[in-house]
Amino acid sequence: MRRFPAQFQEKCVTVFRSELRKNKSLERFRVSVKNGNAPGIALILLLAVLVAGCERPQFSEAEKRTIASLALNALPPLKPDTTNRYADDPGAAALGATLFFDFTLSRNGTVACSTCHQIGQQFQDGLPQGVGVARTNRRTQPLAGVAYSPWLFWDGRRDSLWAQALVPLENPLEQAGNRTAYARYVKARFGERYERIFGPLPDFSNVPANAGPLGSATEQSAWNGMSGAQHDDINRVFANIGKALAAFQRSINPKEARFDRFAAVLAAGGEPQDDAVFSPEEIQGLKLFIGKASCSTCHNGPLFTDHAFHNTGVPPVADLPPDRGRVDAVAQVDADPFNCLGAYRDGGPEACGELKFMVRDKPELIRAYKTPSLRAVAGRPPYMHAGQFGSLEEVVAHYAKAPSSVEGVSEVHPLRLSERERAALVAFLKTLSP
Repeated sequence: MRRFPAQFQEKCVTVFRSELRKNKSLERFRVSVKNGNAPGIALILLLAVLVAGCERPQFSEAEKRTIASLALNALPPLKPDTTNRYADDPGAAALGATLFFDFTLSRNGTVACSTCHQIGQQFQDGLPQGVGVARTNRRTQPLAGVAYSPWLFWDGRRDSLWAQALVPLENPLEQAGNRTAYARYVKARFGERYERIFGPLPDFSNVPANAGPLGSATEQSAWNGMSGAQHDDINRVFANIGKALAAFQRSINPKEARFDRFAAVLAAGGEPQDDAVFSPEEIQGLKLFIGKASCSTCHNGPLFTDHAFHNTGVPPVADLPPDRGRVDAVAQVDADPFNCLGAYRDGGPEACGELKFMVRDKPELIRAYKTPSLRAVAGRPPYMHAGQFGSLEEVVAHYAKAPSSVEGVSEVHPLRLSERERAALVAFLKTLSP
């Protein structure tokens, strides 16, 4: 009887044991072996090859290139944010971290950025919709790798990480504060730290305690009674709060996953070891992901996202306000005083190409939402922009069925995937976790 190389034997035994655990008929075979009623080790290993497919995975050169492009080691260095000169300032990042976990930055003193972006849950909260001062309308997104995105939020209504960081502070459903109160608080609590980073703070002695363009009617009235110079002073401090928060968030990066270890070995032409060994089901799922299922059309690159917006026919949630996605966000980006072309941007307008050439009026923007990263996706159900699906199995079933969109036109088409293929896709998605 042929003897197999030791490394091959070890790999096949590992895979075969995995198959034994999953398959009851093979479990009966294992019991038979234990009782001495089975052939020798060489035949068992051969059976492992035939049943479990433990031979080295076969990928075409094109598939290998695609797999390599998805690996974390293909992620380029983060480019400087020329709209935020403090983006890589350690002092700004330290202040941003303090503010990120500060519950005082909310109307009722019970909500911080970290309330929804929880460190132990991939900087998200595991809820269908985030809950701040009140229940919001959308799912909290994780923050790992967020600084690579040119557009922020599910609909891309902000064009920089620092402009995005300002929105929850004033959102009545999130932290529900007002602009002058934030500026006054930062001066009182962190004045010395702030001035070391951003320079002298303005005089707020004649500025209302509570005023802002997005607050209550009383706060808006107080804001409208302020001078243009006072508005500018408050807005500049407010913008710097966002820039400090962004400096901290730029430091949040994705962790290496099982997939990355598999991809590295595949690229080097070696033999996977330990958890880098993919099961036949995981290999099938990877092939489907980059092939027949076309998942990598949108979920591409090392962060598994194209950072773009797509209508994929995801149904609305019955008790939430109407949500039309990207099509309603473009006007918000243009109107934002903190956008890339606004007065509070650092650097020149040459950095504002994304905003200048933003697609503003096309039918495909209707109910289009940003492609989420799939890194560590198995650990953060529910899924989609308002938590419509509770499991990865439901997500895959949705794309396989490809229902029509309630408004606009869905980009996805039905996939003829067997139950086994759907399970394989889910098995692969789980390899994207550390």
